[in-house]
Amino acid sequence: MAFRNLLIGDRGAIRTLTINRPDKLNALDRETINELSVAFEQARHEDHVRVVVLAGAGEKAFVAGADIAELEAFSPVEAQRFSRAGQRMMRGIELLGKPVIARIQGFALGGGLELAMCCHLRIGSDKARLGLPEITLGLLPGFGGTQRLLRLAGRAATLEMCLLGKPVDAQRALQLGLLGKVVEGERLDQEIDAIADQLAASAPHALAGILDAVLIGGECGAEEGMDYESKAFALCCTTADMREGTRAFLERRKPQFTGK
Repeated sequence: MAFRNLLIGDRGAIRTLTINRPDKLNALDRETINELSVAFEQARHEDHVRVVVLAGAGEKAFVAGADIAELEAFSPVEAQRFSRAGQRMMRGIELLGKPVIARIQGFALGGGLELAMCCHLRIGSDKARLGLPEITLGLLPGFGGTQRLLRLAGRAATLEMCLLGKPVDAQRALQLGLLGKVVEGERLDQEIDAIADQLAASAPHALAGILDAVLIGGECGAEEGMDYESKAFALCCTTADMREGTRAFLERRKPQFTGK
């Protein structure tokens, strides 16, 4: 599939997906949501891809939200279809089984923050501003924002951000868990490259097990989560990568994981 709104680039085992609508501050319309769904599904099935970096074109915004011009014309039925399509796309990212890093260099508002929250790691510039301002449009978040923000930041912060609609700066976002790390803007790509390189060199089965165990544990009881963790641990013990990792530790050398 040829993409109109996405740029795709590979650096070794690291794939970068860039939403390329800088004139619209990378706003999410139906076409872009569909393209993201397809692009992440492709990354899921390409074994050489071990890590995905999700970015927005330009320096002003990661994603500034949904495309309001398109949204304004929706009927209630169309609006629900749009909401569900966005939710499915973002759930697919969450369940990818490969680490996804959000590169947040400017605004991540509305659908943009919802998109960032479904990524596994979020690295932001010190100029980043994050928020869910849908209340100012007479709306509420529709791509899972109320639910993911609740799990990341807690009830009080979620109600404050959703009811008042005011964005927070990078340091406040760091305190709330919306960003995992904040760096100066000129160091953003360097920091993300270093993290992506570390992840790409890790054992893929172990990465997938960690992603699934944490996600499942956050959505079920502790006993069910620990049961899944023990099964994933045992499954890793059947892999060649586990043998390589333990041998490398005993031999005091760096492991070379192959994904087998």
